[in-house]
Amino acid sequence: MRVLLTGASGLIGSHVVPLLVDSGHEVHAVSSKPAEYPAGVQGHILDLLNSDSRPLLATLRPSHLLHLAWNVTPGKFWTTAENVQWLQASLDLVQAFAAEGGQRWVGAGTCAEYDWSQSGVFCEIGATRPATLYGACKCSLQMTADLLGKQLGLEVGWGRIFYPYGPRECGPRLVPSVIRSLLAGERAQCTEGLQVRDFVFVEDVAKAFVALLMSPYQGPVNIGSGVPVTVRRVITRIGEIIGRPDLLEIGALPMRGLEPQEMVADISRLRSIGFQPQCSLDSGLERTIHWWKNRSGKS
Repeated sequence: MRVLLTGASGLIGSHVVPLLVDSGHEVHAVSSKPAEYPAGVQGHILDLLNSDSRPLLATLRPSHLLHLAWNVTPGKFWTTAENVQWLQASLDLVQAFAAEGGQRWVGAGTCAEYDWSQSGVFCEIGATRPATLYGACKCSLQMTADLLGKQLGLEVGWGRIFYPYGPRECGPRLVPSVIRSLLAGERAQCTEGLQVRDFVFVEDVAKAFVALLMSPYQGPVNIGSGVPVTVRRVITRIGEIIGRPDLLEIGALPMRGLEPQEMVADISRLRSIGFQPQCSLDSGLERTIHWWKNRSGKS
C-alpha cells in the first residue's frame, strides 16, 4: 500500500510512521515543517492551511490516507477560529484524494464530539453534540467526509481519540507538565483531580489508527484504553514513580466546569477491528517519565 500520512511529526503521527514502515508499506509523511523520519520514509513539507494539496496527491496517488494534522496547541485549540480553516482544508484533502483514485481515508476525531451533558461510558452510537468549536469542526468533518465518501466511492474511517499521553507530548499538557515540574524539583499545581478519564498511551493510539487504516471498517471508532481512572490517580502515580509526591499541590487549581465528570471509551468496536490496547497506566507513565529524563531538561 502507498500511504500518505499528514501530521507525521506530531504526537501520534511520529509513533505511526515506524509502524507503517515495519508493516512494509510505502510511506509518505507530510508535515508543515522539516522533520526526521526512519529510513525508507519519504518526507514532504506542506502547509495544508495555506497550500494546495492537489499537486502532491496527483504526483503520489496514494491508495490510503491517514489524516492526523490539526492545530492542537494547548489552551488555544478548543476555541481558535483556525478550526474552521482545518475543517475546510481537510474536506479539500478528502476530495483531492478521491479524485486521484484513493481507496481509503481515515481521519482523527475526538471525544469532544460527544454530548458533554452526559457522563460515563461513551459509545459510537451515542449522541454527538459538541460543546467547543474544536469538537464541532471535527464532528462536521466526520459527517461530511462520510457522505462524500459514499458519493465518491471512497472508504472513510474515523478514530475518536480520548485522552492520549506519552513521549513527545506537548510540555504544557497535564502529564508532561507534572513530570517536568517534579523532575526539576519544582512544585506541580493541579486540580482536585476527581474527574474520571480514559488515558491511553500514545503507542496504543498509533497502533489503533494503523489497525483502523488497514481494516475495511467505515465510520467512527473510539480510540481509548477503556479503563476509567481519576486524574488524581494519574498525578499521584507520577509523583510516586519519580519519588517526589511531596511536590504535588493537588487542589491548587480550579476544576474546569465544561467537561463531564466521567468520560471513558467503550472500545467494543475497536476490539472488533482486531486491536486491544496493551499498555497499562503504570507502564505508560514509567516510559513517559524515562523519555523526559533522557531529554536532560530540554523543553
